[in-house]
Amino acid sequence: MIKLIAGPKGTGKTAKLVDDINEVALTDSNVVCIERGRRLDQLLKPNVRLINVEEYPVKGFDQVLAFICGICSKDYDLTHIYIDAICKVADDYDYENLGSFLAKLDEFFKDSPCTAMLIFSGETDKLPEDVKKYI
Repeated sequence: MIKLIAGPKGTGKTAKLVDDINEVALTDSNVVCIERGRRLDQLLKPNVRLINVEEYPVKGFDQVLAFICGICSKDYDLTHIYIDAICKVADDYDYENLGSFLAKLDEFFKDSPCTAMLIFSGETDKLPEDVKKYI
């Protein structure tokens, strides 16, 4: 399952993400959070695996998908993946590419117990329908 938290900058999306991550981290879950940079370091529980994508040669939605597939292949018991600012992580702000990525990610997770929550920062009324269906 994929869920997209979308809205303009400054509307509390990251705070909601952090709350959800920390709540899930209290259970017997295996949680990964992907971000660009290190702004969530001090906000997340220590058992959450925080990945700074800047440390890896990842650019574009296809490479982010491959990166996620690699994480899942290593952590077979992964239960939750969170991505803070998906367009920033992918370094791609094309909404059509985002829609294609979400469809591929949804297909990848369809038979998996893992769920993904992603943040999109921007105007939701400009998003294509294939992206809006995940909000």
